[in-house]
Amino acid sequence: KMTQQMRDLQLAQARKPPGPSSPNAAKRLYRNLSGKFRVNYTSFDEGSLAGRGEKEKLRKSYLFQSNAALFEAVELQDLDRVQELLKQYSPEELDLNTPNSEGLLPLDIAIMTNNAPIARALLQAGAKESPHFVSLESRSLHLSTLVREAEQRVNELTAQVVNEAPNADCSEKEKQLKAWEWRYRLYKRMKAGFEHARVPDAPTNVHLSVASSSSVQVTFWEPLSVNSAVVTKYKVEWSCSPTFSPPLGEAVIDKLKNLHFTIRGLVSGTAYYVQVSAYNMKGWGPPQASVPPFAIPSNWREYDGRAPRRRGQAEALDHLLGQVKTVHQHCVCHEPCKNQPQSRKHSVSKSLKHLFHPGSKFLKTLKRGLYLTAIFYKDDNILVTHEDQIPVVEIDDTYSCLLMQDFLWFTKVSCMWDEILWLRQCVTVSQSSCSCILQTRFKMLLAISQMQGLLGIQDLGQVFFEPVKDKQGNILIVTLKEVKTNQTFESVRWVPICKLQTSRKSVSSPEEPTALDTLLISVQDKLAYHQRSSHALSPGLYLGYLKLCSAVDQIRVLVPERLPNILCHVKIRSNPNISREEWEWLQKMASAEEPIPVEPEAETSQNHLFQELQVAIKELMTLVNIPLQEAKDFRLYSQEVLDFGGQVSFLLLLPPSDDVCTAPGQNNPYTPRSGFLTLPLQIFELGEER
Repeated sequence: KMTQQMRDLQLAQARKPPGPSSPNAAKRLYRNLSGKFRVNYTSFDEGSLAGRGEKEKLRKSYLFQSNAALFEAVELQDLDRVQELLKQYSPEELDLNTPNSEGLLPLDIAIMTNNAPIARALLQAGAKESPHFVSLESRSLHLSTLVREAEQRVNELTAQVVNEAPNADCSEKEKQLKAWEWRYRLYKRMKAGFEHARVPDAPTNVHLSVASSSSVQVTFWEPLSVNSAVVTKYKVEWSCSPTFSPPLGEAVIDKLKNLHFTIRGLVSGTAYYVQVSAYNMKGWGPPQASVPPFAIPSNWREYDGRAPRRRGQAEALDHLLGQVKTVHQHCVCHEPCKNQPQSRKHSVSKSLKHLFHPGSKFLKTLKRGLYLTAIFYKDDNILVTHEDQIPVVEIDDTYSCLLMQDFLWFTKVSCMWDEILWLRQCVTVSQSSCSCILQTRFKMLLAISQMQGLLGIQDLGQVFFEPVKDKQGNILIVTLKEVKTNQTFESVRWVPICKLQTSRKSVSSPEEPTALDTLLISVQDKLAYHQRSSHALSPGLYLGYLKLCSAVDQIRVLVPERLPNILCHVKIRSNPNISREEWEWLQKMASAEEPIPVEPEAETSQNHLFQELQVAIKELMTLVNIPLQEAKDFRLYSQEVLDFGGQVSFLLLLPPSDDVCTAPGQNNPYTPRSGFLTLPLQIFELGEER
């Protein structure tokens, strides 16, 4: 009966070309693949192919051969070749989960020969076990049939080789005999691997945590035992009873790249027990209960019913801005712009007018004054004018000392690039009688409009956290923007940054470089800052360190250079949620006059958080160069958990009250190591919002 099933299966797979019949044939195929098929099929000269149908036929031929090569690589236990093929082709192109003529998949061969590295590589690529093996008996019968038929074929070929006289046919029979002898040994090894295998041990390090008010997350590791067969899937079960009677649900995990699972749709305030078991070709192993044994879905806000800090704030600000615009829409200053369509066509025509206006052009040199420069970059190229200059426009030629308040006001305006025309018209009303500060800010808005018109684009990007100055009294406000699409600009062109730096002729001395020369020398640093400031943290709970220092006109905050939009930090864990029980414990710790003892062996979420915090605090103190004994006077900010988008949250570690902000002239004995900088607090807040 099994033989008949195998024949039917062979007929069903008749279109699939068989793999090489011997190890030598496999090696020849590998050489062919290395020399011919390693490149993508579209790289061949398409002119030599007679039509699209022939190209598709050739493509399928390459893919069929790559599938055969994958089977042979698994059979020969060639891990490097398996990884190369998995990297070069998609699972669909390899027919990764289509059985061969023997009813086997690559994963079947790997696990039955107990080749764990190849099996793991296949599993991570999405490989499955053969659907024909519905039971242990069917797998055993299938293997026995393969061994018996291979042995029978070896006997037949042996008799033919012995009885025939030496000739060309006999030589071919000898090759077939060697191939079948090799396949016979392979099937025997697979059969022995199956017979000696046992069910897997329980998974290890099964940890349960609260993910939200309606979900819990379980993470786990592979079983420790290396003597059983390769694990191909896991089962997560949950229940409200410690005996799992009745069970509430289960989930099978067959994508083994990340061993974790989030159980959703749970009831807040209810305890849930979780266990995990592993599966291999011999069946399911024993379950392993989680640590802690149960978890209660909750969130720290449930402790006192606190609403999110920023709930509705963005909508309220948009509404307020809309009200302000409504009040000003009938203003005399807005009459000239009522009939101007806000379109790309208008922007282009406006910019063309600027090109012919004698006062609206990019500057080549700087005089004593305040200027705006916009740096647009794409890969290693930067946008320059036709004179190979970074785009610069004048703000005020009589302004010699940039006040920090004016600069910070400019950074806030950068959040409203599309509203510059409206802001400028609002300021125009009282310009004739306005203060010096208002006149300067009006000139800033005018320079922004001029830059937007000359470039033909509204969004000038992010403001660099400090202006570039020189001893001649020039001040450059710098904006940075990365261009990721094929965007069209006017009056400018792209050049490599290195070419611009080497070809520019400096008009200043190395001892006293101009602001433009300083900008060009440090442009890579500024681009690196801009790129790093847009990076996001991976999901998780972090411990942040808040350290401020004050100057005459500003407060600055300590941040890492590698991520300047975030406080100095270390990661506590991958789960960003703080449960109600954990937050209640933190409140007790914060209000206690004496340290609260923690039982080291207690399997609770609070004890686990305590251990995680101990590790994180030590790591953070080392990072910012503060002796660990000084940390005994530090405290956790216990008013709230800082939440950023639901996927990232922060607990803050604060120095003693007197040391949170270092005053001018105050000695700070613990200077962080290299890799940190201080940003104006307002700049940091804007970067955080972005």
